[in-house]
Amino acid sequence: MKAKPARQWDAETILVAQCASVLSFFSFLYYLRQGDILLYGDAVAHINIARRIFDSQTPGLLQLGTVWLPLPHLLMVPFLLSRWMWHTGIGGSIPSLIAYVFSVVGIFRLVRGNTSHSSDAAGRGLAWTAAIVFAVNPNLIYLQTTAMTEPLYLAFFIWALVYFSEFLRGIRPPEQLPQPAFLSLRKSGLCVAAACLTRYDGWFLAAILWLVVLAAFSRRRNDIAFRRSFLGFTLIIAAVPVLWIAYNAAVYRNPLEFANGPYSAKAIEQRTSVPGNPPHPGTSDLPMAGSFFLKAAQLTVAPGNWGRFWLGLALLGSLIVLTIESSYAALLLLWIPLPFYVLSIAYGGVPIFLPVWWPHSIYNARYGLQLLPAFAVFALLGIYFLSRILPYRKYKTAVGLAFLILLGTSYAFIWRDRPIVFQEAWVNSRTRIALEERIAAFLSDVSPDSTFLMYLGDQVGAFERADVPLRRVIYDGNHRTWKQPFDPDGLWERALAEPKDYVDYVIALAGDPVALRVNQSQLTALEVIHVTGQPEAKIYATSKRR
Repeated sequence: MKAKPARQWDAETILVAQCASVLSFFSFLYYLRQGDILLYGDAVAHINIARRIFDSQTPGLLQLGTVWLPLPHLLMVPFLLSRWMWHTGIGGSIPSLIAYVFSVVGIFRLVRGNTSHSSDAAGRGLAWTAAIVFAVNPNLIYLQTTAMTEPLYLAFFIWALVYFSEFLRGIRPPEQLPQPAFLSLRKSGLCVAAACLTRYDGWFLAAILWLVVLAAFSRRRNDIAFRRSFLGFTLIIAAVPVLWIAYNAAVYRNPLEFANGPYSAKAIEQRTSVPGNPPHPGTSDLPMAGSFFLKAAQLTVAPGNWGRFWLGLALLGSLIVLTIESSYAALLLLWIPLPFYVLSIAYGGVPIFLPVWWPHSIYNARYGLQLLPAFAVFALLGIYFLSRILPYRKYKTAVGLAFLILLGTSYAFIWRDRPIVFQEAWVNSRTRIALEERIAAFLSDVSPDSTFLMYLGDQVGAFERADVPLRRVIYDGNHRTWKQPFDPDGLWERALAEPKDYVDYVIALAGDPVALRVNQSQLTALEVIHVTGQPEAKIYATSKRR
């Protein structure tokens, strides 16, 4: 049966967006009132990277730094112009909240479009159910209230596949005019480019989709319109990686600074690992890396071992699509995060620690949410295909009820135990927040025009909590990064050498560049802060304050 063209934003799609918006808004209000939207240290860092683009002694786009891609920070800037929205963290959450709504609508649109050959009732039911499974996931509900990059990436990833699947459906019948399909390909390319500007997952996504288009192009080499669209798609998705590499080469004198520089995942792992031991489970071990990522994905949909049911259903649905229901094949692209994260864990210095497995800590468990779209869609398809082969209606009804019970029970247990993504943020924030609050208390007590020297690597949140503008701080980003290994004329270096000429107070954490390099002969110790699990913080007054 010929597929029906997918409608854009009809009344049903708008209703999905409205429901998602209500859920997003009220969950945000809940976590805001609980003081939980700034638990992730990375969320605080993202907010302050965006803020220092205009709130800094050396403002500008060079404040974007390297390693983290720039789009999330650029999208936060308009909301962080408000000092109150910066101080509360609300400005950093808004792009994530919007992205969540679009990702829910994208899941609906993706499933609706790919099941349009089924009966209208079946296609609508599958689309609504998949959107609900995705939207009400407790881990996603929490993460979308924060300034983390995962919700934004999920939106671009899902919509890239929405348009890409429309492209694949459009070129399938040889008699069909290709122009609408090629328009969908360009839209997919723009979403992929945005994903490439958000997380490095997008670079892997771009490579996979390009290979699929190349395979389609090889069968239609004589189609001039296809050739032009293929070239345009290639240029769109290749532009971002090329520009980012060029930016790193120009600013840091190392085109791969984001991958092998001192702030890269590899470098951080080398500094923190114990000599003689594997840096983390799964290092150079693809099967173990895969098991850790899949376990993280399972824990985002159900606690304990209940996630195995979700994985089993998702694999069943995928197997049926591979072997029988080829009309759903475009949905298999939802599994793209699996090989990316397996390779990243094994060879990219990206660790995942889970409380249920050794070493029984929790870190990067949120990465498992990248498979939530695949779980939501293929677990549902597994149930759908299973019910279709059952002979009696009562059996079909029983299978459907069993899935609803699995969904309700899984998510209810997650809420009871607290979402693992929330646990990760809460556990890893306790000592950091305690230190930030101690430093913020000092910042709030001094003169409102005071200036400071501090390395902002981990404790930038102290200034955000104290509502002290970053333009009153000299930090490690106040110099010309292309001057390697340091910039002797940079504001940062000059302030370290002669702090009395530039600032009123110096805040040094044990082992950081300020503690190691500042001219202490010009300093008077005022306070020493000890917080378990954090480096010792020393606060000094300069001779300027004497």
